[in-house]
Amino acid sequence: MAAADPAPRPTAEAFILAGGRSSRMGRDKARLRLSGRSLVAWIRESCREARLAVRVIRRDAVPECGPVGGVVTGLRRARTEIVVFLACDQPLVPAAWLKRLARAARGRAAFTVDEEGWVGLPLALPVATAPVVEAWWAAGGRSLQRLAAHLCARAIRPPVGMRRHLVNLNTPTALADVRRTLQRRVPDPGPGAAAAPDPPARTVATLSRAGRTASSRRPGM
Repeated sequence: MAAADPAPRPTAEAFILAGGRSSRMGRDKARLRLSGRSLVAWIRESCREARLAVRVIRRDAVPECGPVGGVVTGLRRARTEIVVFLACDQPLVPAAWLKRLARAARGRAAFTVDEEGWVGLPLALPVATAPVVEAWWAAGGRSLQRLAAHLCARAIRPPVGMRRHLVNLNTPTALADVRRTLQRRVPDPGPGAAAAPDPPARTVATLSRAGRTASSRRPGM
């Protein structure tokens, strides 16, 4: 009997960055619970629904570098062509958005951009960018804003209805707000939602020319 064809190798995977200090929250955000599940468990579910293998980075290979330390660590451990990076405090991140970023990163880096033009997590990088990222980090690079500009990344703005699901739960107040929202059962796209039409992508350089510079004004971003 002929051997069965091997399962196709996945082309994208995800890393949840959980190595931060959680100073504004006052305790380990990755272990906080929301409706009976940890924040990391919520994100794992979204990754699974986006068909992304997922791992958690709890200790960066390059400490004291903020999110950039997690990005460098993940690229060193990557097993696929595309790597999606998520913050451990974004439990409501929709699977549809992760799929969108992974698709966009087939050509070059893709970063989520907010309504003010500032990039952040989630983001997706081709593993082929690893040598460039390593050299940039070794030269002192620490800001996601500057990394996006260095990589000429696509800056992709989520649809309006999805933006509230990408909020970071940095403080006890933010966590309480989301708990109240879930208790009210406000409809949301959430994991498994149908993908919205792809919003237009612009490079970080384009946003900078519009008056939003790539300099960092947020800690670690």
